[in-house]
Amino acid sequence: MSRKPATRKTTRNEGPEAHSGGRKEVRQAVQWVTVDEDNEGQRVDNFLLAQLRGVPKSIIYRVVRKGEVRVNKGRVKPDTRLKAGDQVRIPPVTRKERPAQVAPGSRVQGVMEAAVVFENDQMLVVNKPSGIAVHGGSGLSFGLIEVLRSARPEARFLELVHRLDRDTSGLIMVAKKRSALRYLQDELRQKRIRKHYHALVAGHWSDSVGRVDVPLLRYEMPNGERRVKVDDAGKDSLTLFRCLARYEGYSLVEASPITGRTHQIRVHSAWAGHPIAGDDKYMDDVSLKAFRAIGGQRLMLHARALEFALPVTGEAMRLEAPYDDAFNDVLRKLEARNRNR
Repeated sequence: MSRKPATRKTTRNEGPEAHSGGRKEVRQAVQWVTVDEDNEGQRVDNFLLAQLRGVPKSIIYRVVRKGEVRVNKGRVKPDTRLKAGDQVRIPPVTRKERPAQVAPGSRVQGVMEAAVVFENDQMLVVNKPSGIAVHGGSGLSFGLIEVLRSARPEARFLELVHRLDRDTSGLIMVAKKRSALRYLQDELRQKRIRKHYHALVAGHWSDSVGRVDVPLLRYEMPNGERRVKVDDAGKDSLTLFRCLARYEGYSLVEASPITGRTHQIRVHSAWAGHPIAGDDKYMDDVSLKAFRAIGGQRLMLHARALEFALPVTGEAMRLEAPYDDAFNDVLRKLEARNRNR
């Protein structure tokens, strides 16, 4: 799909194609691009990175430094801010053409479209299924954002506002305009968007544990796998917890992260002595095996609710997403065990 500004003029034909490492190299022609309102305020370097996908950053900064990139026929710096109506000259560059990717099928497109719980002109919110990454990469042909783009070929702009772990289900926001993306990400930085997760954790959660505020540090395992641990050298992190229900051997809690660190809820829960059920990164093998024995199939973490103000109108919203069948099945089994005690 195209996510480029509407007005674009190419002044020369593209040059010959070459091959490098199985990928064709294409000589990009000179282009004059008119900046639209949705790209107003964007830095020149970021604008070029979006326009010239596949071109290394070093080349982009080099052509800007050499004065080959012009805005309204004048030289610019990488941090120059663009205005609506500006005419940007993009010089000839060589880019590597991406190999053809596996396109998401109609079935997975239908599943993702059915998972949309809210949509307007500015954004949409999806109840992401567990097991689907938010974007492709690391051996994955596609993720949620690629599926949405494939299902909506007419959409000029679709970008993730935030992330969810692959095995976490629940609400995730997607911006349909760059202005909405800037607004929502600023709301996240200012901590004006509240996220509420539901997690089934091992053990009896005490009502006295209402907050966990230990610092978190990212590190890599010898095999390159990304992990997070509690460490004084890490970043300040805060999660608020509230127990919703207790079962034999497990508790259902609401976790509301105030900061947004990688694996924050998973590591804070484990540090409190209550790892999330089904967590193969932070739950010990014995507990994980016990959870599998009762039919647990997934990480029991679900982004249940979002509270935020809509872009443009400022209308206050609260959205909730139901559990999937696998999450519900585990809860039903635990409730049945409670009744039979």
